[in-house]
This record gives sequence, C-alpha cells and structure tokens, in this order.
Amino acid sequence: MLKGIPNNLSPDLLKLLMEMGHGDSVVFADANFPAASCARRLVRADGHAIPSLLESVLQLFPLDTFTEQPAGVMEIVSGDPTVPAIWDEYRALLKSDPAFPGEFEMIPRFSFYERSKAAFGVIATGETALYANLILTKGIIG
Repeated sequence: MLKGIPNNLSPDLLKLLMEMGHGDSVVFADANFPAASCARRLVRADGHAIPSLLESVLQLFPLDTFTEQPAGVMEIVSGDPTVPAIWDEYRALLKSDPAFPGEFEMIPRFSFYERSKAAFGVIATGETALYANLILTKGIIG
C-alpha cells in the first residue's frame, strides 16, 4: 500500500500508466468491449466502473496538450436510440484537465476497435453502461 495512490488502481494498472509515454493512448473498455482481442497490453479491472477508475487515473495522468482531441468515445451506431448519460460523467471528470476541449472525438465503432489495437493498453472494466468505451491520449508532466 502506498500513500496518495487511489486503492482502485491495481499494481498492473499503475505499471501500464507509468510505462506510457507522451502521445500513447489507453482505452477504458466497458464490459461488452472485445478487450482481449483488441489489446496489445490488457489490464483487468473487473468489478470497477469506468467513472471511478477515470477519476483515480486522472490524479496521475495528464491529457495530451499537443493533440486537438485527447479524449474520444465510440460513436453511437446509426439508428441506435441510446443516449449515453455516462458521457456527461466523463465530461465532468475531464473538465479539470486544461487539455480537455469540452467535447469528445466521436470515433466510429470499427475505427474505435482499430485504434484500440494500436493503443498502448486496454483496461477491461466491469462497466455496464452502453457506449461507455473511452480512449485517452497521455500528455506530459510539466
């Protein structure tokens, strides 16, 4: 146990975040996401919701200031009436980072899968909200 480290961040997740460099991306994957087949590096966070993990990660993780959209979500599939309320939770958490422009990059479903395959890592969570997948690009510690 360490002081100041949120207790929902496992050693494996901390290692993943530490190994990431500027411009690397990480995916917060919901429970429906094909995390194992998309991940170069997979960290399991089963039983954890994305908002609580995101809040903890953001204490340690700066967003990239050198990219226009450091945060992206999976775009709603055409014809799906879902309105992802979880995106409002993400916005509220991300607004504390000056690099967050206030809106997400909307990434089509299959493009999101491809970006996930290229991401530094994928965090497989127990999040059950629909369209809860989130991808963040890491910035620098100033």
